[in-house]
Amino acid sequence: MKKIFLVPLFISCLFISACGAARVPMNTDSKHMMNMKPVSGNETLSEWSAPDSITANQPVTISILIKDKHNKPIKEFETVSTKKMHLVVVSKDLSYFAHIHPTFKGNGRFEITTKFPASGDYKLIAEMTPVGASDYSIEDHWITVQGTPPGSVPIEPDPTLTKVIDGTKVTLSFDEKPTAKKNIDMNFTLYNASSNKPIKNLKPYLGTVGHSVAIDEDVKQFMHIHPLYPKAKGPKVVFMTYFPTKGVYKVWGQFNVNGHILTVPFVISIN
Repeated sequence: MKKIFLVPLFISCLFISACGAARVPMNTDSKHMMNMKPVSGNETLSEWSAPDSITANQPVTISILIKDKHNKPIKEFETVSTKKMHLVVVSKDLSYFAHIHPTFKGNGRFEITTKFPASGDYKLIAEMTPVGASDYSIEDHWITVQGTPPGSVPIEPDPTLTKVIDGTKVTLSFDEKPTAKKNIDMNFTLYNASSNKPIKNLKPYLGTVGHSVAIDEDVKQFMHIHPLYPKAKGPKVVFMTYFPTKGVYKVWGQFNVNGHILTVPFVISIN
């Protein structure tokens, strides 16, 4: 899989398209001295194994073999955000989202047993960092679940960017109008829905205050974004991001609210 990396300083974000990927490496606490620098590379290859027939709501084991550019299994991977691999699973219409973590079995192979909620097509996007590699790598794969898929859910921008889920009110905002190919702060602000008091005691989730994923409506552009201030506790969680193209995107924010992992989705338009 060919990849094209974007490397700004001091933030963390990954992008992927149908034939390429881009990513922003982690750290630190400063938001200054940003510099988008394109880099290219072919760090990894992948082989995906799953049963020929997959049924909705039944356990299925998926194996992912990660190899280097010489087609040899990669022996070691860095632990990033407490895991050696992050796997994002979405349905073709983006109505389903999961962020899960396969187990490393050794000799390049990762494995996970999971379920798919309905018939249809799902895209699986894996991200990992081989020890000694210049950067993250991303590999993706489509899986079809047998049966007649339910009707697609239209992907339309939300009329309001405030939602209440599981007793938490979350507002999504931007420091300026969201525009493609431009660094921009994306902010999630969390409140107790009953009292309307700001939540200031968010717990770490995968080693940081939150995670965000954005995918365009064609399921070609993928971004996994880490917070600008990873040790913050709320109520505002800031993600500096970079939308590579115009269009409609679905964005998910994930936060640890009193031990419960809250996942909140929004659909936005990028000009």
